[in-house]
Amino acid sequence: MRRTGFTLCTAALAGLAAGCASRQAELADGGDVVVTGSRVLGPAERAAPPPAPPPPPSPPAPLAAAPAMVKTAPGLWVPGVQLPSDPGRERYAGEAVSPVHVVRQEPVSTFSVDVDTGAYANTRRFLSQGQLPPKDAVRTEELINYFRYDYARPARQEAPFTVTTDLMVTPWNAETRLLRIGLRGYDLPAAGRPPANLVFLVDVSGSMGSADKLPLVKAALTGLAGELGPRDRVSIVVYAGAAGVVLPPTNDPRAIREALARLEAGGSTAGGAGLELAYRLARDSYISGGVNRVILATDGDFNVGVSDTKALIDMVERQRDSGITLTTLGFGTGNYNEAMMEQIADHGNGNYAYIDSALEAKKVLGDQMAATLFTIAKDVKIQVEFNPAQVSQYRLLGYENRALREEDFSNDKVDAGDIGAGHQVTALYEIVPAGAPGWVGPRRYEAPGAPPAVAGQPAELAFVKLRYKLPDGQTSRLVAQPVPASLLWLKRAPAPDFRFAAAVAAFAQTLRGDPLLGDFSLAQVRALAGEQGDFWRQEFVRLVGVAESLAPAPTREERPRRLR
Repeated sequence: MRRTGFTLCTAALAGLAAGCASRQAELADGGDVVVTGSRVLGPAERAAPPPAPPPPPSPPAPLAAAPAMVKTAPGLWVPGVQLPSDPGRERYAGEAVSPVHVVRQEPVSTFSVDVDTGAYANTRRFLSQGQLPPKDAVRTEELINYFRYDYARPARQEAPFTVTTDLMVTPWNAETRLLRIGLRGYDLPAAGRPPANLVFLVDVSGSMGSADKLPLVKAALTGLAGELGPRDRVSIVVYAGAAGVVLPPTNDPRAIREALARLEAGGSTAGGAGLELAYRLARDSYISGGVNRVILATDGDFNVGVSDTKALIDMVERQRDSGITLTTLGFGTGNYNEAMMEQIADHGNGNYAYIDSALEAKKVLGDQMAATLFTIAKDVKIQVEFNPAQVSQYRLLGYENRALREEDFSNDKVDAGDIGAGHQVTALYEIVPAGAPGWVGPRRYEAPGAPPAVAGQPAELAFVKLRYKLPDGQTSRLVAQPVPASLLWLKRAPAPDFRFAAAVAAFAQTLRGDPLLGDFSLAQVRALAGEQGDFWRQEFVRLVGVAESLAPAPTREERPRRLR
């Protein structure tokens, strides 16, 4: 097996474990596990004699010649052969593309916000390896929300959002329009951040041994440790065949870095036991009025103990209701269980990110640390009601697994997404103006003629409502504003910022096989995105070029249908 660049110093970790003897004794009395050297021992193993030393390793096999590099787009190179990756073993919980809704029958759209970005980084990983991602791995809203947009800043924390709405002609269909709804959260100043009680839960099982897993975990969490303040506390729990504490609560960055550096991979994956122990440690160190969060770093390949996603969701929901949230960081390829990672983060009132490079680790846990850790609003829901006098049909691009019932919007017992400091949320609706051709043709028994305007509100295209709770609140607050119908007739060109968001949405929907994009090509997506000065946006344009080089031309039978 190829070893990672970060090997375990057994003697040093044994010294660290000895320094935590009182905590280990407490765990042992409770029937838990003990950390010894580089391994995590369960109760049955403690009384067993020490194992014989392993035989010396075999000489390494000669290195194969590096594959030729092929330039697939300006500035981006990938190996000339497909890198080892088996998406067939990876697990995704994809949803069908959102359906079309007729406003006369379904004028109201309700969904929970989503600030996850993992689907974008995972899509980038596939493309960088010279493969198109599986359709189920692409979530349109996560690709859109990976980027920041030019929304107005909220002025005060008590009103933690601004809401921006605008409209443009749909780039792939001149008969429809794109309605953008943008939220921007309050930027919490460093002095106003609450103290944080964080438990790093690190998977050190054998499946984490490759270079794109445990070494990146160490880089990501080491970077986060450097961003913490004197009032914050960090603990580290690891799990393989069993789970154990390797670092009790501390605010010493050096101790955190040293503990992380000494970890190595080996054994099976008792992720459920690791979660239970991490939550217990978070409860023991609970900070009233602070951030209490478990940060799980794994490839999601649980194979010992509690591994069923539903059982894990039940666990994290109980802990969420008691004030401990969960963030998941996904790593690696081949056996990656993204379906579990994304779902338990959503139910744990945290966020999900996929770390495919040290640069992404810095972005998520360094540059965006405040948004990742510090919640400014919880249970955030959006509801849009369309005026049938102005809009005949609509569809929401993405958010399929965030859809809520109309009655859920005002029900404060229904859980929804949380938003961190400075987070942004963007949603795009494709709408058909009244009188224009739509995706759904006229019905035989439908009354002819245009629908009457909403009484007293003929100048409104739609009405947008937002519900949220403050972090320590139990009753939601309401923000509402109309979208003027005059936007339908404005002839101004869309802002470059809006054009870029539309390009990202078109890219995601193309990868998902959206049948309503017409013959809009990836080359047109690149042109729509335009020239970009931001590094991350430049990378997006290059990735579209990679996908263009990999995508087969559609057959006549596969070409999408047009509007009727």
